[in-house]
Amino acid sequence: MSDGFFYSYHVGWNRPDAESLLGDLEAAGVRPDHPVTRRITLIGPGPRPTVTQSRVTRDQLVLLAGLQRLDQVDFLLWLRSGAEIPTRVRRTEDGTVAVQFALGGLGPDERETVVRAVREAIGRASLLCVGFVLDREGASAATDWRGFIVQGTVYFDHWPDTLAVRPEVAATQPQLSGVGSFRQSPWVVYGSEVPSR
Repeated sequence: MSDGFFYSYHVGWNRPDAESLLGDLEAAGVRPDHPVTRRITLIGPGPRPTVTQSRVTRDQLVLLAGLQRLDQVDFLLWLRSGAEIPTRVRRTEDGTVAVQFALGGLGPDERETVVRAVREAIGRASLLCVGFVLDREGASAATDWRGFIVQGTVYFDHWPDTLAVRPEVAATQPQLSGVGSFRQSPWVVYGSEVPSR
């Protein structure tokens, strides 16, 4: 099992979308700058602790996270406590953009703060967001969530905490048939966010 995560998938992603997402997260206390040093950190590929780190300005981060020059950017977000949230924005082979937040290493309260902030920020970007998945423990990390959420063509072995898909995907996926859900335009939402009746 791997660490928990929150993945969302978007179409038509650009610099204003990255600016809006970062602004919404900052308003909720999830910031791109370290709470003490105020530095914004890009992280390069490679295993920790030898990962390459680069310092950038907020404007540079927005440009890079808007995927105007690159197909993938990895950076750190921070909570006031100093807890870090590794984040990745990447363009997939079909042009969909995946925004990925790693939740490992966070305490339960910190994790819920991040989940709430991301969920609200993604909700405000819902016209461009085709769906999302939240798995607090990471049990479903091996699933091709882009294939499920964007294309509706794969299956999963472990249920995540919350899954949101477009109605056309929900209608064609047998794994979602008969499962409790609710409509939150433009998605059908399954899992822990479904209200008890």
